[in-house]
Amino acid sequence: MIHGIMNIRKEADFTSHDVVAKLRGILKQKKIGHTGTLDPEATGVLPICLGRGTKLCDMLTDSNKEYKVTFRLGIETDTEDIWGNVLKETPVDLDCGICMKTIISFCGDYEQIPPMYSARKVDGKKLYELAREGKVIERKPKKVRILAIYDLDIQLPDISMTVLCSKGTYIRSLCRDIGLKLGTGATMTSLERTCTSGFDIKDSITLSQVEEAVKNGTIDQYIIPVDDMFQDEPKATAKKEFYKLLYNGNPLKEEHLKESNINKRKRLRIYDEEEHFIGIYEWKDGKKMFFPEKIFYEMN
Repeated sequence: MIHGIMNIRKEADFTSHDVVAKLRGILKQKKIGHTGTLDPEATGVLPICLGRGTKLCDMLTDSNKEYKVTFRLGIETDTEDIWGNVLKETPVDLDCGICMKTIISFCGDYEQIPPMYSARKVDGKKLYELAREGKVIERKPKKVRILAIYDLDIQLPDISMTVLCSKGTYIRSLCRDIGLKLGTGATMTSLERTCTSGFDIKDSITLSQVEEAVKNGTIDQYIIPVDDMFQDEPKATAKKEFYKLLYNGNPLKEEHLKESNINKRKRLRIYDEEEHFIGIYEWKDGKKMFFPEKIFYEMN
């Protein structure tokens, strides 16, 4: 079984679940998960976790994201993107300067209402399920953060830009809200995720490239080891005489580790003496011990 992370470039007309299903067939293993849904028409970075790496899924979703998006003023659709049904069309007679000022005004925190066609749940039911039944319900706004908007190109009625945002931000809804503020409405026309959780699109590979690498026996070069995701954390090694504690997932004292003078207020990457990555541990002042935050190692 392969353990680690792959930086997959999702292509259009695939759901995130489609990507996982296809990889299960290509790699001949079941233990695979993704780290954040992309709409079928959206493209771009989709980190895929393999084997023990699936324990990273929840950790990798909690990060900022970067998107390259285009949208068109003067059109509103039920899905908030160009693939939906047109609800309204409005003439666009705007100054580019006003457009730019309005778009930049969204930088910072703002309350965003999620789209009806989304996986957000209300009373246990996904919004897109209700939308497909022809229902539109009131959705509570959620605070999101737009950290930056750059590479802005305004060719009215079409606008393109790159957005750096917090997790949970719907870019379709950002485009919608820009259109509403301008008084013309707007709908997204393309979306590409260019960066998430430290994975950049320039380093991503397509499913066909994965398939080719498997045939050529070069797939290992595309697998990122699990511990690479924690390189900012100090490394420590457990002493062999304390392996029973280590492998059973018990907390560790400082004397159980080979290193001395470890900063107890930091998380640690802990290994055994054979260089197997065990997991991430965090120091608890009250207990004077390192407690496992996430264990990745599994005994054969």
